[in-house]
Amino acid sequence: MQPYVIFTESTGDLPPALIEEAELRVLPMSFNLDGQAYRNWPDGREISSHDYYEKLRAGSTCTTSQVSLADYEDAFTPVLAGGQDILYLAFSSGLSGTYQSSCVAAEMLQEKFPGRRIACVDSKQASMGEGLFAYLVARKRQAGASFDQALDYARQLAPAVCAWFTVDDLMFLKRGGRLSGAAAVAGTLLGIKPVLHVDDDGHLIAMEKVRGRRASLDALVKHFQATARDPQGGTVFISHGDCPDDCQYVMDKLRALGVTDLHQGDIGPVIGAHSGPGTVALFWVGGPR
Repeated sequence: MQPYVIFTESTGDLPPALIEEAELRVLPMSFNLDGQAYRNWPDGREISSHDYYEKLRAGSTCTTSQVSLADYEDAFTPVLAGGQDILYLAFSSGLSGTYQSSCVAAEMLQEKFPGRRIACVDSKQASMGEGLFAYLVARKRQAGASFDQALDYARQLAPAVCAWFTVDDLMFLKRGGRLSGAAAVAGTLLGIKPVLHVDDDGHLIAMEKVRGRRASLDALVKHFQATARDPQGGTVFISHGDCPDDCQYVMDKLRALGVTDLHQGDIGPVIGAHSGPGTVALFWVGGPR
């Protein structure tokens, strides 16, 4: 048994195989699709990724909610009662209140279990950027890192995880308040595709506009080449919103550059509610973001 347990959320969009490999515990976030409540389980047990995005394409509306204090208490209490400590790796505080909630839950449970340790780290990331962060920290634990060593590594790693992505449907950015209605309409008519990234504070920032889908996908690879710390030997994650062919295009480009440790996953319903179908996102360790 590990002396401490690492938790993260389903917003990390890690496939079940990677969760099992890294021995992570994942708390599902919630979403409401056309009035029906769902949990964002990594294995898609309540709704598949494809079915979810088909509903969005058909005009369904989706709202999301963060992990509740009760969810934290239910998940953390058995671990603490069993004599283990907890390292919690949270969804970006720049995008959600989940990190703040985890800190509140940690304080409450620390009083109940004064002999145990609970540390919460803000990933400043979303989707498989959060997933890559959690995966690499978990691999450190598997390599023998102590609680303090893993915690220090997580704090050093968080600012170094890079995330770049592009969306296909600008209207989802408009609904999320990240693009004006006029800009979304004009961009759609002109075939403009924004290229965005996650900044140092964990916010989504539009960085450039290119014309055409293929150019936006090429831009992700360009930024990887410019900032990746170890372009060929580092771990690289890529996620997509039900557009496997576009994802494969980027993966082929990366493999041509010598990338070997490359993992692909789906953008889950919680992140997908804001980015929409057709999103492709790329994540790696580098700098600057």
